[in-house]
Amino acid sequence: MVPIDFDRAIDRRGTNSLKWDFSVERGHPAGALPLWVADMDFPAPGCVREAVHRAADHGIFGYSEVKQSYYEAAAAWFETRHHWRPEAEWLVKTPGVVYALAMAVQALTRPGDSVLIQTPVYYPFHEVIRDNGRRIADSPLCLTDGHYEIDFDDLERVVIRERVKLFLLCSPHNPVGRVWTAGELRRLGEICLRHGTYVVSDEIHCDLTLPGYPHTVFLSAVPEMREKTVLCTSASKSFNLAGLQVSSIWIPGREVRDAFQRRIAASGYSQLNQIGLIATEAAYRDGADWLDRCREYLAGNLAFFRRTLQDRLPQLRLIEPEGTYFAWVDFSALGLTAEQLNRLVSGRANLWLDAGIIFGESGGQFQRFVLATQRAVLDRALAQLRTAVMHEGID
Repeated sequence: MVPIDFDRAIDRRGTNSLKWDFSVERGHPAGALPLWVADMDFPAPGCVREAVHRAADHGIFGYSEVKQSYYEAAAAWFETRHHWRPEAEWLVKTPGVVYALAMAVQALTRPGDSVLIQTPVYYPFHEVIRDNGRRIADSPLCLTDGHYEIDFDDLERVVIRERVKLFLLCSPHNPVGRVWTAGELRRLGEICLRHGTYVVSDEIHCDLTLPGYPHTVFLSAVPEMREKTVLCTSASKSFNLAGLQVSSIWIPGREVRDAFQRRIAASGYSQLNQIGLIATEAAYRDGADWLDRCREYLAGNLAFFRRTLQDRLPQLRLIEPEGTYFAWVDFSALGLTAEQLNRLVSGRANLWLDAGIIFGESGGQFQRFVLATQRAVLDRALAQLRTAVMHEGID
């Protein structure tokens, strides 16, 4: 077994890294320590880099497609890791999950229709609804005793009142870190079945759950929804391949799949990134050991973050995640407005985080930290934050 040193820092500055090189362009101080965008500061698995090297050495980067081996690698991955095996004809490949969300909104709804979300939620969910001329219907998650839950009665009331055509489900949930149980997914699916609502299930973080919280594929919990579901997956978060822009979208229903593919054709998109396809297949075929060790390191990072927060910043409350590599932290005890909180974090702590307000109004007192970095970086970030919080004269 080849050793993997996740503590080894690799300088990403000067590489056109969105995370490390664009703080000023994004309105943050030069040199702000970034823990915001959802990529990792770890090199991709060796099997991926070797496959990419072979392609680079070949030297021709023409239009590409993949054969049956891509499907077999992806299907075997989901069968082994998540006890669900998709069929080959369901597969539609896209350059990303957010792109797929937009295509689904266009394919399955009309301008003016309502699309349901559960805030606080990943902010592109809002954007693909509004930017396509649809209306947001919100059934907010309920935070009780430090744990987010679904208000199923409210959700069904919203579906009925707003005549919701489509539900964008985030599973596991970004940013709050919930891993929905099979029972919760079943109840969601039954509501959608009763009211003829389509479901687009974003499961991009499915491989990144914590011990004791297995991921359930939505269609495993509610197989009756197969004609009305678009299931979005990608190796991008699991193996740090986001810049290669490949996602695997599984659509069992022929009518829905055809409508989805028509929207892709109308957008002018056809062949995907050659290197991304190669990297994704290699990750699914040979990347399991790397991912298992990465998950162990991420669990260690969470334990370190929790302990350090308790020791240095007991005013702040970590919402315990069950999955993803995010820490969703409640700053409400500081008594700041959302604007004051952002000034504290960015201006005084010199941190670049995702402000909770962008995930929805209920996130105004929160900040999202990305834990997929070296432990020393987390230590430095929390030290800077402690200094800022202790600083007098917060306005």
